[in-house]
Amino acid sequence: MKAYVLKETNGPGSLKFEDVELGALKSNEVVIKLKAASLNRRDFFITHGMYPGMKLNSILGSDGAGEIYAIGDEINTFSVGDEVIINPSINWGDRDDINSDQFNVLGMPSNGTFAEFIIVPIENVHKKPPYLSWEEASAIPLAALTAYRALITRGQLQKNETVLIPGIGSGVALYALQIAAAFGAKVIVTSSSNEKIEKAKDLGAVAGFNYREKDWYKKLKIEFGLVNLSIDGVGGESFNRLIDLTAQGGRIVTYGATNGPVPQTVLPKIFFKNMDIRGTTMGSPREFKQMLAFFEEHKIKPVLDKSYTFTDVIQALHHMGEGSNFGKITIRIP
Repeated sequence: MKAYVLKETNGPGSLKFEDVELGALKSNEVVIKLKAASLNRRDFFITHGMYPGMKLNSILGSDGAGEIYAIGDEINTFSVGDEVIINPSINWGDRDDINSDQFNVLGMPSNGTFAEFIIVPIENVHKKPPYLSWEEASAIPLAALTAYRALITRGQLQKNETVLIPGIGSGVALYALQIAAAFGAKVIVTSSSNEKIEKAKDLGAVAGFNYREKDWYKKLKIEFGLVNLSIDGVGGESFNRLIDLTAQGGRIVTYGATNGPVPQTVLPKIFFKNMDIRGTTMGSPREFKQMLAFFEEHKIKPVLDKSYTFTDVIQALHHMGEGSNFGKITIRIP
């Protein structure tokens, strides 16, 4: 089969498009003929060696959807030809609150979805929601699971609460907006792009603030008051503004740090507010199932930025690296 293999870490151009052996099928696994895949910022970071547990050579790609091509001897819940979506959380474990020591994410170290075929454990396979296209389905797994767990499990979101989502435009941030709005929360976003803010309002945000404007957080506080829950993948200096905006007993859930460490945090701002700062990563198999059910109930569709052909994965990764996308970047696999 054809696949994109990372053999060195000098950026997206390090990927090699070549013939790869699929490997042997175990009794508890299925072979999936992929129809579409989608990119995550994780993929871009891995090409630069900026990810823990680096392993070369690996087929990249965490997200994908396709048709079952072959099934292991133990499996009787799926049939050849079934349309499925893949949960990229491998070996999460039995607990929902934390992952096991064996947990990893599909697409390094485990071979991923930038390929014509993939072998995955049956526990990571779910029926594709029928209202979604192949590319829409492929865009859901990693980012939507991360957003769902951040909001519902770790964030303990309640209806009518005010939710702040910095850096709107990434996959997780957009899913957090869509989920929170469908849940009945009041969602506020930030961005350096006024165009992205207006698009976010079309998706259900009640307001948006350009964080390049001086004292944007003070304006937010005056207009909307303090925030019950922030869902942050940015980190950096702006994380301190989230602390400033948090209400008594509020929560900040962090799932990433694209802007690096948080400098000079004033701890009394945290403990005098009785607030919580919680970390989250991906999610459990139970949460993935709950997320899919929530999406089907509310007929949530992913926001798609741009689609590429299977031969243009490297170009797609460069586009991801530019950081200008609004929504998910997808790959059509013939």
